[in-house]
Amino acid sequence: DAMRAEFQKRRDVMVAGLNKIKGFSCRLPKGAFYVFPNITKTRWPSKKLADALLDDAGVAGLSGTAFGNFGEGYLRFSMANSIENIEKALDRVNDWANKNL
Repeated sequence: DAMRAEFQKRRDVMVAGLNKIKGFSCRLPKGAFYVFPNITKTRWPSKKLADALLDDAGVAGLSGTAFGNFGEGYLRFSMANSIENIEKALDRVNDWANKNL
């Protein structure tokens, strides 16, 4: 159960961090190693935002449209990393959002 507790910590850090970013809204996932934040308030298409975050902030996320048209307005991020790296990624996304949104 140590790993379960660790992933819950990662989830909590990721969700709280995403909810602080301009235009992002994220619910607690029920399972898996992914979060699926709503990014509709950014007014950016999912694919364009995912590409910009990778190119400009060095943070990899997957466009929600990779899962079908219903995924527009969402990104998917993995939580399968250390809390330290998750926090760094959140800082990069937040910095990018503050400059570009």
